[in-house]
Amino acid sequence: MKLRLKIWRQKNAEAKGAFASYDLDGVSPDMSFLEMLDLLNSRLVSESKEPVAFDHDCREGICGSCGMYINGYPHGPVPGLTTCHLSMRYFRDGETITIEPWRAKPFPVIRDLIVDRSAMDKIQVAGGFISVTAGAAPEANSNLVRKHSSDLAFDSAICIGCGACVAACKNASAMLFVSARVSQYALLPQGRPEAKERVRAMVEEMDRQGFGNCSNTGACEAQCPKQIRLFNIARLNREYYKSY
Repeated sequence: MKLRLKIWRQKNAEAKGAFASYDLDGVSPDMSFLEMLDLLNSRLVSESKEPVAFDHDCREGICGSCGMYINGYPHGPVPGLTTCHLSMRYFRDGETITIEPWRAKPFPVIRDLIVDRSAMDKIQVAGGFISVTAGAAPEANSNLVRKHSSDLAFDSAICIGCGACVAACKNASAMLFVSARVSQYALLPQGRPEAKERVRAMVEEMDRQGFGNCSNTGACEAQCPKQIRLFNIARLNREYYKSY
């Protein structure tokens, strides 16, 4: 495959960025999107040019660090996939692919396609944990939990905090992320003792970091690679109202 890549290049947070175009040949449909970028960078390095900086770690769809905007979609046009799992077979020979970093005020660009997502870590630190020392793991059946509730809690807990929901939202809202973190505890008895303090602390930190309000368009759910459901935001609102 031969592709034309339009990639956002920005030296640092203070520099003015711009798109740069690259023609890349020899791309296999079996490559992942990140492997395609590796191929591009190998060529740039061989030509003594600066490689494209992008975030990645596990390349197994677990860490969420690989997020980037691809042809107008966070993580690319295929639902339920992180960028590292996006295969090049979803693109056509000769296609132009536009690649950008997340566009949100709380995610300032560090360099090229890398953004600072520490704002989401600060929300997690604000209250996304259980602080009670519970000792050793209890007998599994000592605290009975309805299967429906445990399933919903698990579905919320798989959020990887990649920021795709923020990038997809026109208001740069982090409500889906926060609601997933709140829901995974609100649905289980272990999370109830600190429920009020948790939801207030996380919502206040979300506002402090500059994330916008929920726009109710559902773009966050549509673009979430782990398909976190929108109804978690309704649960977040209920938990927040009950905390006062």
